[in-house]
Amino acid sequence: MTEEELSALGSALRLAETRGIPWIKSATGTASKHTPKSNPNVAYPTSVTNAIRLLLFTGCRLREILNLKWKEVDLQRGFLFLPDSKTGQKAVVLNAAAISILCGSPRESDYVIPGDNPNHPRHDLKRPWKHIRAVAGIEDVRLHDLRHTHASVGAAAGFGLQIVGKLLGHSSPQTTQRYAHLADTPVRRASNAIGSMLEMALAENKKDDFSSG
Repeated sequence: MTEEELSALGSALRLAETRGIPWIKSATGTASKHTPKSNPNVAYPTSVTNAIRLLLFTGCRLREILNLKWKEVDLQRGFLFLPDSKTGQKAVVLNAAAISILCGSPRESDYVIPGDNPNHPRHDLKRPWKHIRAVAGIEDVRLHDLRHTHASVGAAAGFGLQIVGKLLGHSSPQTTQRYAHLADTPVRRASNAIGSMLEMALAENKKDDFSSG
């Protein structure tokens, strides 16, 4: 994603969790008979918008964020310790932007991103993502492209492929203790730099957020 696209996404996310974003039939999937007469805005819970931000700031896969439990979050050391990801057991370094989101998230469930039933994680982000990206004008951007963007920002900033690979979890730890020493290494510094750049891009033109209609 370009800086302009990230800025548009940031504006759409802020509107989605506050006064709402313009209703779009093709994006919301609402039947024509349910078309609102006054064209009201649609608001999404912060768990949805924060899930999207976490995908971008951490470079995690969708299921890694949606299935994330609070017991797997170590804010003190700045890690996610995932017991079962696509590549097996995995430690994810948290940058300041991701930590800020997690610190501000309510712990009303065992899951960081709970579903309608708090005893289960949110199933997916298909509908809200389709709506949010339509409003942001980035209809061709997939959720998985947020992970690609995380990696590309790191590569563009000059971090080596080995560092970026570690951030994306291409190397899986056997134990959480084995990766605890990463807290003060180039991996941590790279994560914070990437998170800072992405956070700034999302916040660009904050005063010029989309009109509520």
